[in-house]
Parts: sequence; structure tokens; C-alpha cells
Amino acid sequence: MNNMKSASYSPPSSRWEELKKEMKEAAPSLGIDEIGFATAEPFLFLKDLLQEHRDKGYDSGFEEPDLDKRTIPALREGQPKSIIAIAVAYPSKMDKPPKSEPGERRGILARSAWGRDYHLVLREALERLEAFIRQRVPDAVLESMVDTGVLVDRAVAQRAGIGFSGKNCSIISLKWGSWIYLGEMVTDIPFPPDTPVTEGCGTCTKCIDACPTGALVGPGELNAQACVSYLTQTKGFLDETYMSKIGNRLYGCDTCQIVCPHNRGKNWDHHPGLLPDPEQAKPLLLPILDLSNREFKEKFGSSAAAWRGKKPIQRNAVIALGNFKDASAVPKLTEVLIGDPRPELRGAAAWSLGVIGGEAALAAVELALESERDDEVVRRLNRARGKLAGHAEA
Repeated sequence: MNNMKSASYSPPSSRWEELKKEMKEAAPSLGIDEIGFATAEPFLFLKDLLQEHRDKGYDSGFEEPDLDKRTIPALREGQPKSIIAIAVAYPSKMDKPPKSEPGERRGILARSAWGRDYHLVLREALERLEAFIRQRVPDAVLESMVDTGVLVDRAVAQRAGIGFSGKNCSIISLKWGSWIYLGEMVTDIPFPPDTPVTEGCGTCTKCIDACPTGALVGPGELNAQACVSYLTQTKGFLDETYMSKIGNRLYGCDTCQIVCPHNRGKNWDHHPGLLPDPEQAKPLLLPILDLSNREFKEKFGSSAAAWRGKKPIQRNAVIALGNFKDASAVPKLTEVLIGDPRPELRGAAAWSLGVIGGEAALAAVELALESERDDEVVRRLNRARGKLAGHAEA
């Protein structure tokens, strides 16, 4: 009899196991698609990798410079005991996308910027989660992080079992793919940790092979300085080698996610606030060049693409017009080349006119050379003139 009792006996769940179960069940009602739990131990393996990455010159410059802060979880008060990781899935397909046609060429925003700014979406989800926890543990210490936090989101998500780290440097969930936003919350509650996902990319290298600029220099290793997503967010002149690779991208790049087999057939449209406005996500290029600051905020202010202001997006629109090689854009590009006060845009216009070609483009470049005083723009004008004059003679 005693043996039968001991065989069927199992220890009672701890308070924190029960709360963890409650949180997982409540997650969808809080606007969270996946929730995982990790220890708050330092990410010791990561510090050397981050230092090596920095030594190679691969950092974007947007990262927290203190590697200890990026790898050692901390709380302003108390001792961190665990980290709660969350994921929110976003759409990968647009319903009835507008067509890009001659004379009405369109750019494209990365899918992560299609809907409402994900920083706000994640922050609100974490606030709801925090309120849920505080109802049950009023004195808990909780600190949320969304993208601007110092910890490495992907390392936390991987440890918490949200997904595995792919060769494309994205966290790939077995359910949601990589179309997910990541956030985390550090706490002094000692939640039992989840088990990391062991599945990986195997021998697949589709993302590495498809990267437009070769920025994926190896499995899980990204040279951010060459990444199109990073390049579209910079504010200065772009290397002309990269300008032809940007295509019509105005903000971000999805290539390494689009080709990923784990994303095949995955599209998430259950968060209304994340659904794209087609005219914002795939906007006409020429009108972008006339936007005032107020008009830019009205059009793009609700999107994550607005965080760097209008200059990068307008510069990228100029580059995109060149990549389309649409001669109908020459008058507007000429206007930018002659009259825009920003040298980055004038330099981009010089390049685009050189790519589009034709007598009108050559005339614009020669006219601009008469008055241009910025050394870098002059260099780009001379290269464009050489290309255009060569074509004219041919």
C-alpha cells in the first residue's frame, strides 16, 4: 500500500511555477504571442563574441558600448533572479499591395515597420504583463526592456526558449518563424526557466547566399556596416557600391527572412494595430521628396521607420528612383541636385542621374558642377558626368 502511494506521489508545484503557468495562459489576452522564462545568469559566452565582433568593425554604432551591461542582467533595486522574454508576431504579407509602375514608382518599408511602431506595441504588452504580475506579487521588482534596453534581445529569447538563433541573426520560433518582435523583463522573482530550443538551421545557407551586400559574413555573423537594413538608417553619404544594392528599400531589409524556409507560409494578421497601411508601407517615391517635417510625421510618424527622421528616407527615395532607371524621375532628381540644401541628397541625386542616363541627366549634372561647392558631391558629379558622357558618345 505504501509503495502504491509513493509511486503516485508528485511534489506540489511551487508558487512561482503556478504563476508562470498563469502567465503563459494569460499571454494572448495581454497581446503577447509567446512568453518564455530564463535564468538571470550572465551571458558569459556572449561577451567574447561581442568583443570579437567589435574588433572586426562589424558594430553598427547603435549598440550599448558597455559590454558588461549587454551581458550581465541587472536591476536598479534588488538582485535579478530571472528574465521573462516575450514575442509578438507581425505580418509578412500585404493585402492588395499597390503596384509600382513607370512614372509612379514605389519604395518599400521593412515588414517590422509596416504597422504601428513596435516599440509602443511591446512596451504596452509588457506594461499589461507587469500589471498582471503585480496583482499577484505586489512587491515584485520588474524592469522592462524594448529594443533600447541594454541586454541582447536574441540571447535572452534563445535562453528563454522563444526560438533558436538562425544563421540570419534572427530568432526563429518553430511556431511563428522570425516574424516576431522581442522584448524582455528582468525580475527578482525566481521563475523556473524554460528549455532552450535545440533545433537549428542545419546545412541551409539560403539567407547567407541571398544577402544583397554579403553582410552575413558567416552563420550568425553580421557585418552591420554592410547590412542594407543599417545602411538605410544612416544619415550620411552612402558608398556607391551599396547604393545599387539597396533597390527600392526605404527602411530596413527583409531578404534574409523572406528566403528562410522556417518562414514559408507564415503570415500573422491577428494584431490589428500591426496591419500595414499599403500607402505608408509601399509609398510613392516622388511625393516623399516634397514632404515637410510635419507632413513626414503625419505619414510615417506612427511607424518605427520614423525614428531617424525624414533625411535617410528621402535620400533612399532618391537612390530608389535611380535603381528603377525611370527617365520620368529626371526632372525631380534635377530639382534635388540643384536646389536641395543637404549634400547627402545632392550626392544621391548625382548618382541616380548617372544611372538613369540620357541627355537631360547629363545637362543637369553639368549645370550642378558649375555651382556645387561640397567636395564629396563634386566627386560624385564628376563620376556621373564621366558615365553619362561615355553613354552620350556611344
